[in-house]
Amino acid sequence: MIALLRWTFFLLVVRPIVLVILGLNVRHRERLPLTGPAILVANHNSHFDTMVLMSLYPLRALPKLRPVAAADYFMRSGALQWFSTRIIGIIPVDRGARARGEDPLAGAGLALDHGDILILFPEGTRGEPEAMAKFKKGVAHLVKRHPEVPVYPIFLHGSGKVLPKGAVIPVPFFVDVFVGEPLAWSGEVDAYMDQLNTYMAALAKEGKFPPWE
Repeated sequence: MIALLRWTFFLLVVRPIVLVILGLNVRHRERLPLTGPAILVANHNSHFDTMVLMSLYPLRALPKLRPVAAADYFMRSGALQWFSTRIIGIIPVDRGARARGEDPLAGAGLALDHGDILILFPEGTRGEPEAMAKFKKGVAHLVKRHPEVPVYPIFLHGSGKVLPKGAVIPVPFFVDVFVGEPLAWSGEVDAYMDQLNTYMAALAKEGKFPPWE
């Protein structure tokens, strides 16, 4: 029943909005991993970013697509928690877990062990529209535990105007998606983060977008 509800939501709601009302320009789509375990890492300007990335895959891939998000936002109510975890497939990360001696990355690691494709936004929160912040190190610590798992940097442009922070109703605006080559574990957290941030900056420059007005 849950699988049917999820499939219906993405078929009748998400995909028409993303693919028809908005529209995507995807560059290097052939680089997307078709099977897991794998990690998609993207910049984050909008809650719609998750829907955009999940729409890059066929509906049959939905059970294997697992966005990773902060638990304090998506666990505010029982209804939101149910919808987020069951329909969207979110893996909640408790940002206070480490202070309690718990592992905040346990759920993400388990999903990788099951062969899932994770969706991560290492900026940690939605930033200003089309302004990319430096990535936080959580993704590097996850990859350090799973060095065999490839990481695919993805740059999103336009989604910050579709549904910016604080907005409720999406605004029709074209979204560009740039898929990077997989990035292998370098053996050291800081060096890996430098490489990832450099790679993301290069993807951003590939679009030659003018400054956002």
